[in-house]
Amino acid sequence: MAETPDNDQKTEDPTPKRRKDAAEKGDVLQSRELGTALVIWAGAAWIVLAGPWIMEALGEMLAASLRFDHGDVRNFDPWSRFVELIAIVLLPLGALMGIAFLATIVAPALLGSLGFRASAFGFKGEKLNPISGIKRIFGINGLIELIKSLAKVILLGWAGWWLITSYAGQMVALGSQDVRAAIGDLGGTFIIAVVVMAGMLALIALVDVPAQVFQRMQRLRMTKQEVKDEHKQTEGSPELKAAIRRKQHEVLRGSARKAVAEATVVLTNPTHFAVALRYRPGYDAAPVVVARGRGATAAAIRELAGESKIPVLSYPQLTRAIYYTVQTGHTVREDLYIAVATVLAFVFNLDAAMAQGIVQPDVDVPENARFDENGRAQT
Repeated sequence: MAETPDNDQKTEDPTPKRRKDAAEKGDVLQSRELGTALVIWAGAAWIVLAGPWIMEALGEMLAASLRFDHGDVRNFDPWSRFVELIAIVLLPLGALMGIAFLATIVAPALLGSLGFRASAFGFKGEKLNPISGIKRIFGINGLIELIKSLAKVILLGWAGWWLITSYAGQMVALGSQDVRAAIGDLGGTFIIAVVVMAGMLALIALVDVPAQVFQRMQRLRMTKQEVKDEHKQTEGSPELKAAIRRKQHEVLRGSARKAVAEATVVLTNPTHFAVALRYRPGYDAAPVVVARGRGATAAAIRELAGESKIPVLSYPQLTRAIYYTVQTGHTVREDLYIAVATVLAFVFNLDAAMAQGIVQPDVDVPENARFDENGRAQT
């Protein structure tokens, strides 16, 4: 019997990208048992806190429905009467519906899957595949669902049997009590039944949530080849990276590449702009801009600086100031001398600074030389 190649076995945990893509397609962590338990618990809490309120509203509605005079007979309007009666219980029932709605939102929020995903409503042909359906029924997912169903039948059945055997005598005696007392006792018994059922559902949810996590992890597991392919797509293949580097180098002419190699320091934005400065004491009267660029040109300058072991420092504001005020081959402006001199002094003593743990110094750029990335003056 032929063995499955390792690259075809889903042995790898899903990557963050795999999980994100699955969530965008509607495959999110969800638990119907948790949602049901939270809704029942919310309803039970509402009954405990607002039970007298709804009973009073129901009593008022009943009394109003049995009360009428000759005006009601003469101007018979059943629709208006219906609206009037419903309005009496509308507020407490609306509160119950609102609490239940919030509970349905809390469930996915707790699982980290709250949100609207339009792609989840798209047509999925595989859902109509009978073979896939059979696999879901008889696979590990089907077994988990069967265990959950049996657990619900056993736990809820036991809870129902316990309630009946414990409160049967009390319920039989309700007929001999006062109506108000009987309604109060019946309401208390109902509250206990709801709380017990909610507790059983909570136990099932505690088992269901880890089961759902396990099932989703199994669905999203990846083969070694899928992980490699995804890495190439996100990080780029080595061949693609090499092609990008060649393209960046081609952006600079031969003379510019030589100038970068002779630079003293390269200042960056840190990614969009790059300025290569040269200063040779006794040869240059002032720091000279030997290369400057943005975008692909800036990337090429940084790449060449790395190859030539030229220090690359991130000074966004100073880099933009030099880029927008000094042409290649010219010295920097006089009002930028102090800032550039501070950087050069640090570069000339870079080895000692690194040995002593000294960080690169801050510099102050004159207000009239401050620009944003689009070359607009900053005030």
